[in-house]
Amino acid sequence: MLRNPDRLSINAPAKLNLFLHVTGRQDGYHLIKSLVVFTQFGDRLEARDESRISLQVAGPFAGDCGPLEHNLVLRAARSLSALAPAPVGAALTLHKYLPAAAGLGGGSSDAAAAIQLLLSLWKLHPGDRALSELALGLGADVPVCLRGSPAMAGGIGERLSAAPALPPCYVLLVNPRVPLSTQAVFERLDGRFSSTPKSFPAVIRTAGELARLLGELQNDLEQPASELEPEILIVLKALREHKGCLLARMSGSGATCFGLFDNAADMAAAAHAISHGHPHYWLAQTRF
Repeated sequence: MLRNPDRLSINAPAKLNLFLHVTGRQDGYHLIKSLVVFTQFGDRLEARDESRISLQVAGPFAGDCGPLEHNLVLRAARSLSALAPAPVGAALTLHKYLPAAAGLGGGSSDAAAAIQLLLSLWKLHPGDRALSELALGLGADVPVCLRGSPAMAGGIGERLSAAPALPPCYVLLVNPRVPLSTQAVFERLDGRFSSTPKSFPAVIRTAGELARLLGELQNDLEQPASELEPEILIVLKALREHKGCLLARMSGSGATCFGLFDNAADMAAAAHAISHGHPHYWLAQTRF
């Protein structure tokens, strides 16, 4: 979090599901097991003290965010303000660099960033339980985004436990610029559930070892998502054919896919080739 005399700012990193098993359904909610990590690349949120809560959205994907009243940043701010002992306000500006409906948890990460930023701005200390309930009320991915560090997610996404110690990894994000509805992808899954994956070792020392372990698992939403949007298969093929790509997989409910690399040079070469062959794709080179 950065401060200057007039405003606070914070990053809202992209969330990646390195694997995602859907293990069943309970009370209308899908149950998952997933290893969640965050990248250095993401959105950015700024806030300054103001008498009322307001939101502006800027950046290359501002136009894809939908009505402001539905934005999770605004919902998070209003929910948190209800926990304040006196009226509070903030002028919020969201710089949107992540594509919407892309499987990167952008909205959830933005909401978590808003909570963190406004806790500091408003000097609130509502307690862990109240924050957990607030986060889950905003969405199943918000609790892990509020945690902000690698985690194993279970339940509907709210049951969080420690992730293995992970090695440095380079990640190429590729999105074919097609939005996908999470609800539609889960509906397409249609009961194709997986078993709970085996435990990971406590420490994973190399990117190659991580890729090998992840290769024994999968993203259960990749198949139904690619049935809805076949371009995902083209993205995955484009990643897999490049030197040094240790693993290519879709994240979340898609359509963003990621390539895992152990060095920046191979990642950059893949990015150059893919952007040349598919100039309409969105790409970002980043790290865990």
